[in-house]
Amino acid sequence: MTSAAARARLRTIWLVLGWGGVLAVAYFSLIPHPPELKVEQGDKIQHFLAYGSLMLWFSQIMVTPPSRRLAGAAMVALGIGLEFAQSLTGYRFYSYADMGANTLGVLLGWLAAPPRGPRLFDFVLARMPVGLR
Repeated sequence: MTSAAARARLRTIWLVLGWGGVLAVAYFSLIPHPPELKVEQGDKIQHFLAYGSLMLWFSQIMVTPPSRRLAGAAMVALGIGLEFAQSLTGYRFYSYADMGANTLGVLLGWLAAPPRGPRLFDFVLARMPVGLR
């Protein structure tokens, strides 16, 4: 397989795993009793880390400024949308603080992404087994 083919294959896998992360965030945002981090403001830390991780993940393959802006806006919209969805459940609550933590996480993920942060995609690509390259 050529280097371009390996890059395309890894990009597909990267997208599938990233969308799995989005689904996991949605799932844990909407279930009645999600796992809790047992520290003060633990839920805000969870929001911050979840959205930061998602933004960092997608920023590895969305490298142009327009695509990265789109990814960031989509993550912020996801956080706001899930807060509205929580208010409709009857067992979860709408929270401006959670929206703020989500947005700060997106900002952190953006800032931690290449070129300032590690190129995780390229790191994985370089270490793919020979049979997959």
